[in-house]
Amino acid sequence: MSGNNNNNSYTSIDKSNLLNPEIDEENQMFRRRRTEENDEEERAQINDRPKPKGPTWKGESAKSVVYGGLDAIVTCFSLISSISSGGSMSSVDVLVLGFANLVADGISMGFGDFLSSSTEKEMAFKERDVTQWEVDNHAMSQITHLIERYRELGMDPRDATTVVEIFSKYKNIMVDEKMMGQKGIVPPNEEEKPWKSGLVTFTSFLLFGCAPLLSFIILIPFTNDDTIKFIGACILSVLALTLLGLAKAKISGGSYTLSALMTVSNGVIAAAVAYAIGWSLRNLAGLEDP
Repeated sequence: MSGNNNNNSYTSIDKSNLLNPEIDEENQMFRRRRTEENDEEERAQINDRPKPKGPTWKGESAKSVVYGGLDAIVTCFSLISSISSGGSMSSVDVLVLGFANLVADGISMGFGDFLSSSTEKEMAFKERDVTQWEVDNHAMSQITHLIERYRELGMDPRDATTVVEIFSKYKNIMVDEKMMGQKGIVPPNEEEKPWKSGLVTFTSFLLFGCAPLLSFIILIPFTNDDTIKFIGACILSVLALTLLGLAKAKISGGSYTLSALMTVSNGVIAAAVAYAIGWSLRNLAGLEDP
């Protein structure tokens, strides 16, 4: 029993080396000051402050859906805008280029998300190994650093020492706390699957990216005017961006209006720039088909 305990805990902190009479006096003054300044205000606010709205969907999938969907709409809409600025391509050309670009970009985005998630996870595991070694071989210096950090955050010295003394009894907690507190790295999650993030990004990219192209399919039986089809693509793109913005606000618990305005503004600005560049190259620079 005693040997097992030694493997999973550290020798208790010698408080005489970390605290002294001057710190005790500072501790007492600190507590009195905090009590006088904060207690009354906290009592006045504790019953009036409503509970903040939290996110409704947590995890990496939420990031992949929003990231893939927004990039898909903006990319596809910008491509259609640049093509339509010249007016020399038919609806078939737009659909061929649009869907080819959509699938290719979707594969690239999904694989890129997989690689970035894998790299982030591998780096977290490597950093945890380094932190584990530091805690195993330089326990007292790591304990001292944590105490100083908690004091900088506003914790009085005795409480900081007590908290770190408790952490020091458990290696895993000590390592995770050092990673988050001192290095700003979230400990790796064994259940996180990078391939899942890549698949969600790819699927979201294809689904949302189809929105601007639907106009050129739906309106085929009704009109041959490519300008009308382009206007329809603009409307569908704005609707898709708005829905994505509302979904983002629902997931994160943020403002629906602000989120929708941000996503729509992003798409409108990107499409306007693409249209302007396409028009300028054709009409000002003279880059026309022979």
